[in-house]
Amino acid sequence: MDIQFKTPRLTLKCLNESDAEALLDYFKKNADFLQPWEVVREPSFYTVENMKNLIEDDMNGLRAGHTLRFWIVKNDNPDRLIGSVALSNIIRGVFQSAFLGYRLDKDEVNKGYMTEAIQKMVAIAFDKLKLHRIEANIIPRNKRSIRTVEKAGFEYEGISKKYLKINGVWEDHIHMVILNEAME
Repeated sequence: MDIQFKTPRLTLKCLNESDAEALLDYFKKNADFLQPWEVVREPSFYTVENMKNLIEDDMNGLRAGHTLRFWIVKNDNPDRLIGSVALSNIIRGVFQSAFLGYRLDKDEVNKGYMTEAIQKMVAIAFDKLKLHRIEANIIPRNKRSIRTVEKAGFEYEGISKKYLKINGVWEDHIHMVILNEAME
């Protein structure tokens, strides 16, 4: 599926099997940087075959309507993945909600790329998917991530105790939310 959206500096795109090597490069390069914020990764995670499986899982989630993951490239370097932004657990009916997740290459932080990508994802979620609510859950000590979603318009809603098992530990998470005011 060739789905992509542009921002002034970035392209958000769905991957296909031919992107497996680039995806593996991204995860290998950023393994230590991402480790405090993600699940424990076994050595078997870092294989081309597993990357193909992850890409297929994303496509299946897209087809089923419960996941939308875009990988981010800079417009001036479209062959190098610098991160991802995703909506997961998309729920329809009276809820019309999803969870936001994102990650960025260690060499690309503090350049505004993730804020730009999140703002585009929010626009897609509200304008195209007609979602009412997007939630981002962030470990309290991840101040950079909290600031990123605040710049994208998210507001503090509360704290969820021992919310997710991250890096082998049940971590509290700050609950940040943005609402689609056009749906009020």
